[in-house]
Amino acid sequence: MWQQLLQQLRQGETKALARAISLVENEADGYEHLLLHLPASATGIIGITGPPGAGKSTLTDALIGAFVQQGKKTGVLCIDPSSPFHHGALLGDRIRMSEWYNNPGVFIRSLATRGSLGGLHPKIIEIADLMKAAQFDPVIIETVGVGQSEVEIAGLADTTVVVEVPEAGDEIQTMKAGLMEVADIFVVNKADRPDADRFVNNLRLMLAPAFNQQKHTVEIIKTIATQKKGIDELLAAIARHRQLVTDPNRKYRLLADKSFQLIRQKRMQGINKEDLFQAIKSASEKGDFNLYRFVHTF
Repeated sequence: MWQQLLQQLRQGETKALARAISLVENEADGYEHLLLHLPASATGIIGITGPPGAGKSTLTDALIGAFVQQGKKTGVLCIDPSSPFHHGALLGDRIRMSEWYNNPGVFIRSLATRGSLGGLHPKIIEIADLMKAAQFDPVIIETVGVGQSEVEIAGLADTTVVVEVPEAGDEIQTMKAGLMEVADIFVVNKADRPDADRFVNNLRLMLAPAFNQQKHTVEIIKTIATQKKGIDELLAAIARHRQLVTDPNRKYRLLADKSFQLIRQKRMQGINKEDLFQAIKSASEKGDFNLYRFVHTF
């Protein structure tokens, strides 16, 4: 089964891609064989991240339109909050990106965070690799928007775009968000609002010390995503970043981060909180409970 699915996937069949993603999400029989035989790919991953309300989905929608105009086959993974009832994605992005769902050159999949603290999906690495194998270039990943934990996207994306808005608060709060260090490109969206220029200047002042330590400058792009303004400039900045960052060590660092996540997931398989609860309860009832001894012997 997985052999045929892999062949269809490599031919760019979207139905096969949808089945493959479900296979991996549910860890169904054959999913590991499928992953083990995925071909190498040079497809770039663009991460779109930032606080809630910054306009990430609208910006992603505008980027899709720009890539479609360039004739590029674009894959999009939208990470949504999990429903407290069925634990699936709330699918808010389907409303904003409904224009593209029947476009043969665009594939959009909404994924739930499923409790993941990094603003991503637990299987995001594997699903992104499936998208790359299906001949999509680029692959855009839009995170859910959860503040400090959202820096996890930096370990997955080749180019991380951090979206902010002029009224996001003072520059200290922006730095606290934990996004300053992960941004390859800053986008100040809704730039038609008051104080946009002042916010951009403050951002430049904060980034100035980092410029001296980096081989490339973190660009700041002003956009009005609802009007598609600034999108061409953003595309050009993404292209420049991909050309400038040719250090193979960055690639190896990204692969090391992905490997770390995958190894951690594999070694945590079979461990769940209910089993831990029962084991702790049993050990505590015997007396002389020591948390560290328990963890060491579990």
